[in-house]
Amino acid sequence: MKHIRDRRYLFMEYLEKYREWLENPYFDEDTKAELREIAGDDSEIKERFYKDLEFGTAGLRGIIGAGTNRLNIYTVRKATQGLANYIMKRNGQDRGVAIAYDSRRMSPEFADEAALCLAANGIKAYVFETLRPTPELSYAVRALGCIAGINITASHNPPEYNGYKVYWEDGAQITPPHDKGIMDEVKAVTDYNTVKTMGLADAKAAGMYEVIGAQVDDGYIAELKKQVIHQDAIDEMGSELKIVYSPLHGTGNIPARRILKELGFKNVYIVKEQELPDGEFPTVSYPNPEAEEAFTLGLKLAREVDADLVLATDPDADRLGVYVKDAKSGEYKVLTGNMSGCLLADYELGQRKAAEGLPEDGYLIKTIVTSNMADAIAKGYGVGLIEVLTGFKYIGQQILGFETTGKGKYLFGFEESYGCLIGTHARDKDAIVATMALCEAAAYYKTKGMTLWDAMVDMYERYGYYKDSIQSITLKGIEGLQKIQEILETLRKNPPMEVGGYRVLKARDYEADIIKDITTGEVTPTGLPASNVLYYDLTDDAWLCVRPSGTEPKVKFYYGIKGTSLEDADEKSRMLGEEVLSMINTML
Repeated sequence: MKHIRDRRYLFMEYLEKYREWLENPYFDEDTKAELREIAGDDSEIKERFYKDLEFGTAGLRGIIGAGTNRLNIYTVRKATQGLANYIMKRNGQDRGVAIAYDSRRMSPEFADEAALCLAANGIKAYVFETLRPTPELSYAVRALGCIAGINITASHNPPEYNGYKVYWEDGAQITPPHDKGIMDEVKAVTDYNTVKTMGLADAKAAGMYEVIGAQVDDGYIAELKKQVIHQDAIDEMGSELKIVYSPLHGTGNIPARRILKELGFKNVYIVKEQELPDGEFPTVSYPNPEAEEAFTLGLKLAREVDADLVLATDPDADRLGVYVKDAKSGEYKVLTGNMSGCLLADYELGQRKAAEGLPEDGYLIKTIVTSNMADAIAKGYGVGLIEVLTGFKYIGQQILGFETTGKGKYLFGFEESYGCLIGTHARDKDAIVATMALCEAAAYYKTKGMTLWDAMVDMYERYGYYKDSIQSITLKGIEGLQKIQEILETLRKNPPMEVGGYRVLKARDYEADIIKDITTGEVTPTGLPASNVLYYDLTDDAWLCVRPSGTEPKVKFYYGIKGTSLEDADEKSRMLGEEVLSMINTML
């Protein structure tokens, strides 16, 4: 009976919040009209009002719509008021905030709402004139000397989503202590009526809203060009190499094409159906360069023009998907994020070593769910390897550490989720620089009579046939979130001793900060911040990691193996994947 009473009490809270939004003059008529349409729909009211949209370590991400658990002008203002309060407590209000946005629904509107809230709080906003990639926002924060940055994007989520990412003065997404400090300030804003805003004309007249564009673009592109190693190879092969590129209706179209053209790549074919910005993403179910469907049109065009490689960036252009042509079979081979990341790591380290040598204190940085091939590459070049939690901000944090201590040199960093960074002009994943570098690598290998696929196979032969994959389960809504937590807790209380024929050697619990050696029982700390992640080191260089997605209602099972050939690796990965699926099904 108590459980029923508690649920009834909570539901009354949802209804009270719902009624408040309908009756409070602070909320506009369009918002109220949307809410009137769900009158009597208890489950929809509950989903929209049972909690505030959570401001997490990367900001906000949610479905666009009216309600406290939705992304709208009011939740954006509330988050910005909390950010403004934190900035003022840090005495950073005189330095301003850079703001960018992507092609999603309401992105320009949310960018302006954030800017006008900042302006009303006496903090200048530098707002891009039109949509820009995430890495350029990261660059702009440092180039303009801002205290923070805001990017309105939901990356590769479905069209109904948008998001609000916060960056700090180093150009990386917020990390401790700033993440907790900002989250606390956002939570402390409990009354929407206390959130400040002002008119656009007034903000511009007061010098608190400045439009930015070409000057920042030029500086960003100039930084990318500094990362080119073999302009000679581009000069030689730029007229022969054929590249198909798709921005997937997002922000990459202009900067990706600009850098390729200016470097001398003559044959860049754009997937016309996906060229222009469109928040509905009409050619795909969701704009994810990891998904096979995202390349349907690109591969069709590639076969028509006999392209060497096919590239697609996600809507905010921080992640790059890749297919490369195998000249022997004529087939286009997909490169996973681990594969393209390793290919670029090997190219960058190898060519920089040949050109100028590598620093003794140089480091390759990867996340805990990134391929073990990265370890082998670092070892092969005699550089250090640093492993961080999932999230590129932790790679950015390492770069900041190198700069502030004077110890350590950043060489390359990447995630399995199709994101890497070459150079330190940005502190987030940069698909524009990755596009540039991959095309450069293709030109270089072409001068050696090789394709990118040949280079990939050569890497396997040198380092081992590593193959990594992922299984994810989507669990939406309140019940879904509860189920995700149950899965993690089940594994935490009853860790597996064997997975798919591989014995568990060590079990890592990053939330509890422990690594347990299963053979000896020895327990050591992970050395990384607390995170709801479980990781199992398996025999034969295999591994399994389980974590909730930070951006979608999913629980993800990452795994990797090492084979003796491409065929052997494929078979081992398939078999382990089946065992992982079986494990998941027993917990659902």
